[in-house]
Amino acid sequence: MRHASAGGPFSVERFHRVIKPQGFAIRKDAAHRPGRCQDPTITEDRRVILRLMNSVRLGSFIACLIAGLGMPWAAHGQGSNDLPTLGDASSSLISPEMERRIGEDFLKQVRAALPTVDDPVLKYYVETQVAELAQYSELREAVLQAILIDNEQINAFAAPGGVIGINLGLMLHAEDVHEYASVIGHELAHLSQRHFARGIEVQRAQALPTLAAMVAAIMIGAIGGGDAGMAAVSGVQAATQANQLRYSRGREQEADRVGLNTVVRAGLDPQGMVRMFERMHRAYRFTSKPPEFLLTHPLSETRIADVRSQVQQYGPKHYPRSLDYQMMRNRTRLHFADSPESMVKVFERELKEQPDDVATQYGLALALSAAEEHGEAIAMLDRILVSNPRNILYSASLAEALIQAGMTDQAIALVERELAINPDNAPLAMIQAEALIAKGRHLEAEAVLERQSVVQQGDVDVWYNLAEVSGLAGNIIGVHLARAQFFYLHAAYQRALQHLEYARRLTSREDEASIARLNQRIADLRTKLREQRS
Repeated sequence: MRHASAGGPFSVERFHRVIKPQGFAIRKDAAHRPGRCQDPTITEDRRVILRLMNSVRLGSFIACLIAGLGMPWAAHGQGSNDLPTLGDASSSLISPEMERRIGEDFLKQVRAALPTVDDPVLKYYVETQVAELAQYSELREAVLQAILIDNEQINAFAAPGGVIGINLGLMLHAEDVHEYASVIGHELAHLSQRHFARGIEVQRAQALPTLAAMVAAIMIGAIGGGDAGMAAVSGVQAATQANQLRYSRGREQEADRVGLNTVVRAGLDPQGMVRMFERMHRAYRFTSKPPEFLLTHPLSETRIADVRSQVQQYGPKHYPRSLDYQMMRNRTRLHFADSPESMVKVFERELKEQPDDVATQYGLALALSAAEEHGEAIAMLDRILVSNPRNILYSASLAEALIQAGMTDQAIALVERELAINPDNAPLAMIQAEALIAKGRHLEAEAVLERQSVVQQGDVDVWYNLAEVSGLAGNIIGVHLARAQFFYLHAAYQRALQHLEYARRLTSREDEASIARLNQRIADLRTKLREQRS
């Protein structure tokens, strides 16, 4: 979590930082831009992907006018619900393994381009929620990774290979866990129904007949004059856009229905999807700049009515309020607040209206801690933890407050007790490392983060913090190895390669095993770099 002036509740001296030092800046140069396939070392899978992407661009440019010219090829994909069925040709063109590889590359680009949340408690909650919902979805494989974007707008997205991206701001707008889960369920449905692969197949299938229609339009121009030809070409483009819009709407409706089933199987309120959609529709109906979520997930009266109709089959039922969600929502409100002092006033005002609301007490305690009123904050968090001693969110939050108050010995004791019950738990381990660093126990902190780098290999915050603590511990080779992985996870392969070469130069020639491992990693990374530049 960040310093209050940057939108978060705790001090700038916190170990978990969002803003990386300039020395770690990710350089976006020509090496990051996609180009034409020229290098002979590129794998066949990558050639297939590039060919498919070329066909998508072709389809987007001249697309499927066939409907406009009345040609028989237009029959495929006309209705809003006539999506390709699972197991069709799209499965052979874009395999699940290829989708996974695309997802991994996409994740790296997201990390390089967007600020991500490094709050270990919020990350843990979101990742746990996604994993739990995925168990009730139609996904056959585990979610590759959930990534939390530090942005207060409503947005969530699914990417090939099991990637779920969520703006932290979704928690500001989803008033309860049922509304929040409805959005996550929708994105999981995009993954389980393989909408990326199916979309590629639709556009690929339409590309050749569309090209034929465009040729026909050009012929009309040659025979009947320029105006007639331009009219025909415009018709091609208009029909293309109409067909793509129909496909997009059908895809969103399918994700709504499948996502709704996921929510119901998870024991959550299906009405949450209706409430969420209706609120977004009312809030942004007449705005000239809707949030990104509505740009990528068009929301119409028809779509809302369809969801409302689907929900009716479940009948009325009481669904309990999720205290954990409301706590994390208040933590999010504090994260985006102008100052912790302002949120102290907000939470105090809310407590006057609902003095027994534990989620509001939790929010107030965090705000007090951030405002350096440590005694009252720790007392409140301690009472909350006593009410549910095995809740990791509660114990982690109390440990953070203890560190803020300078009570690092108590924080370490609390976290170690919890880690004995929940070994390798991510937020507890990260907070343990923070407390150990505050005590100057750098070698122990390094050992904790090295273990986390094995358990949480894709967590960029682990690698960033490991590089920092390795430097404090005097392990310069460790600094370069951790920085290399940090840059690798951001697709900054040149920077990663530099750090691996630094590490190799510092490694003793007598340590043949380490040299061999480094040589292999450097060779692999050079291959990656050639692929990226091609």
